[in-house]
Amino acid sequence: MADMPTGFWSGWIAVVTLVSLAALGWLVFSVYFSSDADTQSEQHVWDETLKEGSNPAPMWWFWLILSTMVFSVVYLMLYPGLGGYSGALKWSQAGRLDESFASYGERFGPIRHEIADASLESLQSDDAIMASARRIFDRKCGICHGADAGGQASRFPDLTDDVWQWGEGLEQIEETIRSGRQATMVGWQAVLGDDGVGQVAHYVLSLRESGEAHDVEGGRTSYGQFCVACHGPTGEGNVALGAPNLTDDVWLYGGSVEDIEQTVAFGRHGHMPAFNDRLDDTQIRMLLAWLTR
Repeated sequence: MADMPTGFWSGWIAVVTLVSLAALGWLVFSVYFSSDADTQSEQHVWDETLKEGSNPAPMWWFWLILSTMVFSVVYLMLYPGLGGYSGALKWSQAGRLDESFASYGERFGPIRHEIADASLESLQSDDAIMASARRIFDRKCGICHGADAGGQASRFPDLTDDVWQWGEGLEQIEETIRSGRQATMVGWQAVLGDDGVGQVAHYVLSLRESGEAHDVEGGRTSYGQFCVACHGPTGEGNVALGAPNLTDDVWLYGGSVEDIEQTVAFGRHGHMPAFNDRLDDTQIRMLLAWLTR
């Protein structure tokens, strides 16, 4: 988007502004200096002292209006206001913002480069940097993952444990922050029916509770047909696909048999937005250090 209006709208704004100033000037002149200003029509008197006639506005009103008009004219000469005219001082909000960014970069640029290149261990040992990283988390991540990063609403994962759906390696976590993730668990209600959904749910629970695959009322067969491609034959998941481990005790959407049946029947859809365009390299490095400390 251009900083200043152009074409038709530029001319329209300039015309409206100048006509408004001229109309205000004419109005003030007509009130205070018109030849008819002192002409009094035949007066009528009511209740002995109440007379009909005109009573001119006090002169201090005139000087106040005149001063504001002079200020407006000077302002329009120095700053943007008349359509596409940028003013004698060439000031703009975009230019002021660029100056602020340049000043900030000159002052803090070297420090930010040091942080971006520093090891996670050194960042984690710096309380001031960790405090700044916490503020980044609060602004960008806390609304979903909770103020304590412990997840919430059975929709957003806990970031304080060692379980990372897309991998717990530093490169994998950074990729999650930068590029986001899209998780999709399809629903199997139409294929399995109510009985089949219940069987798979109980079979999945048996994986968690015993660590061994047992045939629970046909659930093992259905699992081998529809679930093994993503979650693996032993239910340990696949970080490349974002398929969670079914043998641990970490359940994003709930670990009861009813919750698992809901997941199997209707599927789940999770979305982690990408922050590569919202956070710079320094902020991502700080956030990575805070999450893995």
